[in-house]
Amino acid sequence: MSTSRSSARASAAVVGASWMIFAGAAFAITNSAMQYLTMTQGLSSTSATFWQYLISLIAMVPVIWRIGFAGLRTKQLGLHVFRVVLAALGVQFWVAGLANGVPIWQAIALLMTSPFFVTIGAAAFLGEKASGQRWLATVVGFVGGMIILSPWDDTFQLVAFLPIVAALLWGSSILCMKKLEENDSPQSVTLYLLLLLTPINLALALLAPSGLALPVGMNMWWLVVLAGLLGAIAQGSLAMAYQRVDAAYLQPFDHLKLPLNVLCGFLVFGWVPPGNLWLGAALIIGASLYIVHVERKST
Repeated sequence: MSTSRSSARASAAVVGASWMIFAGAAFAITNSAMQYLTMTQGLSSTSATFWQYLISLIAMVPVIWRIGFAGLRTKQLGLHVFRVVLAALGVQFWVAGLANGVPIWQAIALLMTSPFFVTIGAAAFLGEKASGQRWLATVVGFVGGMIILSPWDDTFQLVAFLPIVAALLWGSSILCMKKLEENDSPQSVTLYLLLLLTPINLALALLAPSGLALPVGMNMWWLVVLAGLLGAIAQGSLAMAYQRVDAAYLQPFDHLKLPLNVLCGFLVFGWVPPGNLWLGAALIIGASLYIVHVERKST
């Protein structure tokens, strides 16, 4: 019996890791498509983001139907809206960074600093106590981010901070999610995100100077559709992964998104990352894995 249970756990772990790697590959292709649309084809980042997430919303209708609108019952409507606004702004800053020529490899590596913002925010706003080990890992992670940014380099541009802002906003969104899930179900949190993200992106697009620009030409449309569908598929793959095994086990597989994005950046744009990326990324990944290890020991 114990052998059967061990075999089932091992099988679930392999399936969960496979879904996580698949999600990382889908996100990497999505990032390349969005960067090509905005940086090369000139589609505004706000417009590209709106169309991408509208298509993702349409693709996620079966998920919304399965959750059911009973999931909208909440006593924390304001916090739900605030959390989705933070997530939407994070998406906007992320795509703006890609549109302004921040290489995918640099953007995704800087985005991986998001857990360190969560550590700071949880201590400052949720009253969570972080150990000295976790604070040390957070400092090491930010040092890795600074090495990747290299603000002392002559080629440094301020747009390189856009993925950092995205990481800060997404980290803040995660803090709101943790607070929401004290009273609301994860399904409720997911439903509000799916339903509110597109209208908020629409409002941001309409407020932008470029307005709600339409993709011109079939080449741009099929890339937008591809980005939207793959984004939805990636989100579904993440859900499938977390359904099978715990987040701590999946964390190392999540970090494979870095080499996957490096590969896409090379294939699509011919970008070859410098050595400081790998040094900085090693510090970020090592620090985040250490935080997972510390959390696992404390539970």
